[in-house]
Amino acid sequence: MGLEANVVDGEVQISESSQKTERKTGSDLGKDDFLMLLVTQMQYQDPLNPADNTQYVSQLAQFSELEQMTNLNSTASNTSAYTLVGKEVLIQQTSSIGEVQEVQGTVQYVTIKNGDAYVAVDGEEYAYDDIVQVLDSAYLLAQYIPSVAKQSLEFHHQDPQDVKVQGVSLGSNGYGASSFAVVLMDAANQSTAIDSKYLSYKDNVVTIDKEALKDIKAGTYTVAFVFDDANSTIDYGNVMLEIKGIIEQTKDENSSEENDSVEDTETDTDTETV
Repeated sequence: MGLEANVVDGEVQISESSQKTERKTGSDLGKDDFLMLLVTQMQYQDPLNPADNTQYVSQLAQFSELEQMTNLNSTASNTSAYTLVGKEVLIQQTSSIGEVQEVQGTVQYVTIKNGDAYVAVDGEEYAYDDIVQVLDSAYLLAQYIPSVAKQSLEFHHQDPQDVKVQGVSLGSNGYGASSFAVVLMDAANQSTAIDSKYLSYKDNVVTIDKEALKDIKAGTYTVAFVFDDANSTIDYGNVMLEIKGIIEQTKDENSSEENDSVEDTETDTDTETV
């Protein structure tokens, strides 16, 4: 349905209510609407009191300017659409029942239909105007590769408990890892690898068995994670582990020291007897 308006004395009367009725709220008059108004005004002008030709020339000039601006905007939009080929975009569409649907993917190609640009994502075409985000590749990589949340942990030799590292992501969207290694780095950059038999992973939590830390001296250590993803990601510096207390000696070690003490005593006794 076209835009309709009353004509009085050769002038087209456009009321605010009629515009709201015939057009969607917030929409602007396009060049087709402008031309239709001009033609309507010429058609219904008073033949005994025709409009001034200067007025028509002025309106035609405005129409020409409007058309050029519309074409320029269309060209700029289409040119911008072509630059998106190969880039990751986020598209939002609103269904007829008001539900917002999101589609994210790489733009495969751009096509122009009736002067409007459309981008293809996963084989489906979407209007260029439905694109709400263009995502940088480096930003995407940072979102998908393995990562570890920043945190500080403690281990006490006098009360040994398993150490749980929270927020460990193995990655996603083709950038994930299937396994990882854990290495402790001391202040002198000396490294100690944790045996994989002491490591377990569940629900983004890595558990380091207390047995793996029982022989580690007190101090502050940086916990480095080395993932086997395609980028060989190393997360270094986000997790700090402070080990406190004195290493407890095992019974075998205590027995050995006692035997050494006894042997030394017997040697001293023999020497005095001689």
